[in-house]
Amino acid sequence: MNLTKETLIEELKKLKDPKKAKFFPRFFKSGPGEYGEGDLFLGITVPNQRIIAKKYAHSLDLKDLQILMTSPYHEVRLTTLLILVHQYQTKNIEESKKEKIVKFYLNNTKYINNWDLVDASADKILGEYYFEKDKSFITKLRNSNDLWENRIAILTTFYWIRKGLFTETISLCEYFLNHPHDLIHKATGWMLREIGKRDLEILKQFLKSHVTQMPRTMLRYAIEKLPPKERRKWLDFKKVN
Repeated sequence: MNLTKETLIEELKKLKDPKKAKFFPRFFKSGPGEYGEGDLFLGITVPNQRIIAKKYAHSLDLKDLQILMTSPYHEVRLTTLLILVHQYQTKNIEESKKEKIVKFYLNNTKYINNWDLVDASADKILGEYYFEKDKSFITKLRNSNDLWENRIAILTTFYWIRKGLFTETISLCEYFLNHPHDLIHKATGWMLREIGKRDLEILKQFLKSHVTQMPRTMLRYAIEKLPPKERRKWLDFKKVN
């Protein structure tokens, strides 16, 4: 079988589930005025998308992926991003190929427009690529008026956290303290929690400095792994102040 972008879409459509296709718009908030407004769903589970992505990972080029990235169907875009991650993580990949994938990613952020699309790809591509490079690119994403570019910025740093580098994450968490959207509150709290797993004192220092400013959702995510008494302490402090 010749693996093309057309056969990929055919295989995905064979896996569609009408019940899930009805549920997913509610789960991913794609109704009028919601953050995923207008997104369409086939109703395909992520494990099935991963199988398809692995199968097609080395059969499609960036021109094919560009077409797939513009699909109105959420699952087609997620599968495309999973393919992109597979290609980026190819053993002994040339630096020039990595650079092209990163450029492709940054040129297509308008299609990476829901939390799962961001979370499945940002750290694995941008995070890895920029780990030992100039990180000023993240300022543009941070300053963007686009919710998803903001989330890409903070999720990119997940790779750096796993490598023991926390500076950029802390800076972004401080910058986003007054962000209006809870999806950023959740993401920043999550990243702070990940820092706390590796260096509890850095997390506590952040809490001491910013607990009164932190959105409650951000705080809850950040302290989730702390002992119950300590969680209660921070929540009570937030309530009082």
